[in-house]
Amino acid sequence: MDNFDTARKLTAEFLGTAFLLATVVGSGIMAETLSPSNTGVALLANTAATGAILMVLILIFGPISGAHFNPAVTLAFLIRREINPGHAVIYFAVQIMGAVAGAMVAHLMFEAPLLEASTRVRTGPAQWIAEIVATFGLLATILGCVRFRVSAVPYAVGLYITAAYWFTSSTSFANPAVTIARSFTDTFSGIRPEDIPGFIAAQLIGAVLATIVFGWLLSSSKNTDGD
Repeated sequence: MDNFDTARKLTAEFLGTAFLLATVVGSGIMAETLSPSNTGVALLANTAATGAILMVLILIFGPISGAHFNPAVTLAFLIRREINPGHAVIYFAVQIMGAVAGAMVAHLMFEAPLLEASTRVRTGPAQWIAEIVATFGLLATILGCVRFRVSAVPYAVGLYITAAYWFTSSTSFANPAVTIARSFTDTFSGIRPEDIPGFIAAQLIGAVLATIVFGWLLSSSKNTDGD
């Protein structure tokens, strides 16, 4: 990539991840404010906003940067040798910075402290397994759609995350940058800083497993296309 192309890609990754976190955190604050005694309704509102913004952001930024917005996704494409190590590392950094910036913007919009350590407990084997499943499923969605129907990626990812919010006990973070940024908000969507390592380890395991499994499955599909 030349310098101009690289700058465009990194800006797209920063803006996309920032908008994603502004939506996750902001809709969580709004949901908790409007439904303080009904966690189910609050989660439903948070889910709908997140699924919707993912579709929009992938449609906007996908043609520019690939719309990763997620170090686990970038890791998968690194393993597949579709991005080089140097650019992958820069993607990781920009995604994390964009995520934290998005959480800060959400706090500014709702007159909350700019950054605050979360006290929301999210830990234990059940939630770690949920994060493995959530991230595996996200990568399966992306890799399968990229192979068979690339135009469906925005809708498939948005719908998958919408579903995974509800069928996983962790509410499907499935994203190390999101996990880090959500530790800086002591609101509905937060996670305690000490719970971050378990979530990120599970997410990376899920991403690697999905990349290996779908590398095999999709390679098989390529070999049978002409049959």
